[in-house]
Amino acid sequence: MGARVPMPSDAARPPDHCVLWRRLDMPGHEFARLVFADARWTLSGTAVLVHGQQPCRLDYLVVCDAQWQTLSGRVAGSIGSAAHEIELSVDTARRWRLNGRDCPDVTGCIDVDLGFSPSTNLLPIRRLGLAVGHEASLRAAWLTFPGLTLQPLEQLYRRTGAATYRYESAGGRFARELQVNEAGLVTLYPDFWQLEAGA
Repeated sequence: MGARVPMPSDAARPPDHCVLWRRLDMPGHEFARLVFADARWTLSGTAVLVHGQQPCRLDYLVVCDAQWQTLSGRVAGSIGSAAHEIELSVDTARRWRLNGRDCPDVTGCIDVDLGFSPSTNLLPIRRLGLAVGHEASLRAAWLTFPGLTLQPLEQLYRRTGAATYRYESAGGRFARELQVNEAGLVTLYPDFWQLEAGA
């Protein structure tokens, strides 16, 4: 395992990052913003895309502590004409709740993974702080799309270069070589998402 990413202080606050992604396999775009303040990381964004010929808009907010452990999340919007509002919370024992209901299948998970977005690949990438050539396995709390349920998802991240990671899930049945920027946000998720603008 590589060295951990240093924990920033508000006195040396990192710059905010904003990105715009274009969906590659269907019509769609997503805006995301990463901010550090009050000893917490906040990842927020809006995805506008098509699913099953239906227009979708999903706004999200993920809050992590300074060490990139997910504390809470929120997703609100519409899939077609159906409105959805999801509230996620996780306690210090890593017990997750979705809209107040216990989700024991994902107990122990540190990271949330939003199934409709490339934004949350950032969380394990930053938390693990892998050196090039190193890898780590983890189990994420995966918010499925379009079902919007929490399920465990086994994942593997292998850092293959200064700005590239091999991502695997489902026991290696799904694998992509991700490209990222200096903040750890995805710039290319082959077949699915590509960066159009970023700062």
